[in-house]
Amino acid sequence: MYILRTKSEFDSAHFLKDYEGKCANIHGHRWVVTIEVGSDTLQESGQSRGMVVDFGKLKEDLKEETSKLDHVFIIEKGSLKPATVAALKEEGFSLCEMSFRPTAENLAKYFYELMLAKGYTVIRTRVYETPENCAEYSL
Repeated sequence: MYILRTKSEFDSAHFLKDYEGKCANIHGHRWVVTIEVGSDTLQESGQSRGMVVDFGKLKEDLKEETSKLDHVFIIEKGSLKPATVAALKEEGFSLCEMSFRPTAENLAKYFYELMLAKGYTVIRTRVYETPENCAEYSL
């Protein structure tokens, strides 16, 4: 199998509601997302002949998704009081409300599914919240 890997980075803040520890408080990360896509065969014609996919397109598609979370406050829906969310928005803060707890594990699955929906044969995604710690998702 041929496997391609690319990465994209973004900075954002989050917190973990109902967590006992430092991560219960708002804090930020320089998140690094890597994706691996693959195929048993290479394209046989056109501009991408001899490739699994065009690296430029793969990188662009991943960056399109990570840029949506760059410099935003990622929160789980319902984790803050509605008045707090309204006040943050009124102050001009960028929020991204997710249907899930914004852990590295859940973000790994989130990016996996986004890239799968774009038509890629995704093997795995990894989300690093620090240079030493990452979560991986694959089927």
